[in-house]
Amino acid sequence: MTSTSTSRPSPPIDRRFLLWAGGISAALTLAMLAIAAPDGRLLDWFHPHVRLHLPELWLIGAASPAIQLHLVGVAAALIVGVVLLMAVKGRAMHRVLGWTWVMAMGLVAVSSLFIRMVNHGQLSWLHLFTGWTLIALPIGVAFARTHKVRLHARAMTGLFVGGLVVAGLFTVVPGRLMWQVFLG
Repeated sequence: MTSTSTSRPSPPIDRRFLLWAGGISAALTLAMLAIAAPDGRLLDWFHPHVRLHLPELWLIGAASPAIQLHLVGVAAALIVGVVLLMAVKGRAMHRVLGWTWVMAMGLVAVSSLFIRMVNHGQLSWLHLFTGWTLIALPIGVAFARTHKVRLHARAMTGLFVGGLVVAGLFTVVPGRLMWQVFLG
């Protein structure tokens, strides 16, 4: 009797996993540098007023309820969104987490309508992300309900990248709350 061993080739590494792992690694590296920096002046080359430090979370506690709700929604949408992007699609857990993500994104969009500090009490160009989210979110859900999987995936991934990541990058500019919390 001869034994034949059949070995399966290892699956290719998912690019999304590499991007998320790289992002988490970069964030942890910055956090460690902030803790280790003697005076927090590691990024003088980037901006003269950048001071890496432990997050000053009391600033979030002092912010308006709309901003606090917005940040809760953003945190939930980011965490659940990462899990959704990396996990197996089409199962019951995907549906439950998907609805959780939709509700979190809805909270993010609606609460942003009450945040008007950028443009002296008026809506600003940042609220274009809000309009896009309020339109694209139900469209993405409709694609899922009608089993248009590819369109659903594009719509929801686009909302995650544009509505959370890109819009989030605009919150970390000098003068904004997230700048003050992490870099100010």
